[in-house]
Amino acid sequence: MNQKQAAPAAPVTDRARRMSLLARATRQELAACLEAGPKMADVHPVRGPQTGLVMIRGRIGGGGNAFNLGEATVTRASIRLASGVIGHGQRLGTDQEATRLSAILDALAEEGDEAGLCRTLLQAIERRLAEEAGQRDAETQATRVDFFTLVRGDD
Repeated sequence: MNQKQAAPAAPVTDRARRMSLLARATRQELAACLEAGPKMADVHPVRGPQTGLVMIRGRIGGGGNAFNLGEATVTRASIRLASGVIGHGQRLGTDQEATRLSAILDALAEEGDEAGLCRTLLQAIERRLAEEAGQRDAETQATRVDFFTLVRGDD
């Protein structure tokens, strides 16, 4: 068999984890975090926020040939702090303000000054996502049907 082997997954870096969680944060969570932190007077846009489409690719069974599943709306933004540190944000959907706030928090975490502030926010986002996953699992479990086979003698 001449099947392509899946490439090993790249190790998740702190920044990749942070950007993933910021992309799933609500606008209110992001804004509350920045209100508690320093005033951001010197934030300069580098790119965007811009909204566009990306192609979602899939594989049947995780190992088949790749195919185009469809398109998804994505918004991205990049900002520069007065210190020169650049932050990036992206998320599914069209919420440009949340994307900009994500980019600011990414830059602050890269700068290092507000790492504690960002760490607290990321932990809160992880807790919320875990609770939501637990609720979904409980709802799914409530609709679970157990099938069994009944053997009736010799047929």
